[in-house]
Amino acid sequence: MKSFSLFTILLLCFAILLVDITAFYWLQYITQLIDSSFLRMSINVLFWVFTVGLVASILVLKITLDNLNPIRKQLLISKFYGLTVSSFIPKLIFVVIISILYFSNFLFSENQSLFIIPILGLVSGFIPFFIIVYGTYKAKYRYKVYHHTIKTKLLPKSFEGLKIVQISDLHLGSFNYNYKKLDSAIEKINDLKPDYIVFTGDLVNNYAWELRGWAKVLNHLKAKSGKYAILGNHDYGDYSTWETPEAKQENAEAIRAFFKNTGFKLLLNEAEVISKNNENIAIIGVENWGIPPFKQYGDLKMALAEVKDVPFKILLSHDPTHWSEEVIDKTDITLTLAGHTHGMQAAFQYKNLQWSPIKYKFKHWAGLYKHNNQYLYVNRGLGWLGFPARIGMRPEITFLKLKNED
Repeated sequence: MKSFSLFTILLLCFAILLVDITAFYWLQYITQLIDSSFLRMSINVLFWVFTVGLVASILVLKITLDNLNPIRKQLLISKFYGLTVSSFIPKLIFVVIISILYFSNFLFSENQSLFIIPILGLVSGFIPFFIIVYGTYKAKYRYKVYHHTIKTKLLPKSFEGLKIVQISDLHLGSFNYNYKKLDSAIEKINDLKPDYIVFTGDLVNNYAWELRGWAKVLNHLKAKSGKYAILGNHDYGDYSTWETPEAKQENAEAIRAFFKNTGFKLLLNEAEVISKNNENIAIIGVENWGIPPFKQYGDLKMALAEVKDVPFKILLSHDPTHWSEEVIDKTDITLTLAGHTHGMQAAFQYKNLQWSPIKYKFKHWAGLYKHNNQYLYVNRGLGWLGFPARIGMRPEITFLKLKNED
């Protein structure tokens, strides 16, 4: 909420009140079916106590935000974000559905409409509420392994069957030091027995202090041949106010040191050549590069300078827009691994069909993409940011197997 102006927060509060007033109007249409006047009154009072309390809390949090302890601030913002969404969205759906049903009640007889419309309206509100609650308390910890095989003629025979696990967007501050919540993800990753583990950015939300105690957890990640990482847009401290430039720099250095302490080689606009039986591949890592207002710290030309002659290249670049802007048709990089979008932490997915509102912002937002002989994989993220839930967009562990195309 710190990044939003007071005017924007007031507009949000107005929208909440407007939806709640309308929802309360239709609620009376439902509570008329209850015989007990005490129960009806209790429902009405609880409805407005919650609404007034939520709006007042949002305003108080916005006004006092700068004076809060950073850890408490981050936790409260996330909780109120979740509370606001879980209240606003179900009520909005309830209002829309019951309004449509009421104004098209010619489909029902008068006796049917008196009973069916309130029930359907109530169900339409409760279903999204329970989905959001499930996404908040369960789904965001239901880590899913996505298996993909990448076939290319450029892969040296010595690297046939190379196994790579990609993770991204941990946002460790959002876990609030609940270290056990990552145990099942660590176990799933190690069970895959990867040759390499790569991390494609956004280790934290903003601050190095979010990493306290996490080194012991991430040190359990095992890769046969190595672990590599890059920075994401949240790893630079750009979304915080710092007393001095030196304080920001110290924060950045502490984050970079964390990677070293957990066995990850941090690639900062550089590449590493991996040799096997006199054959080579290159793993390239660039700093964050995105379309403004996202910063463009990444320098792909610098990163490629020493590996131009290596035939098979893997690029780690946090923001998938980098692939469209600087990689395809401009380089000979075969595989790019990105993250950043989180799949918006909300989507509809059924078999090969997937849809999320994030598609209107990012052309490439989740999964595997191909352009001629160049591939992009966008990881859906392992953690979360802001809205403390995942709905139809489970946290992802990507398992890639590289094969030589005959």
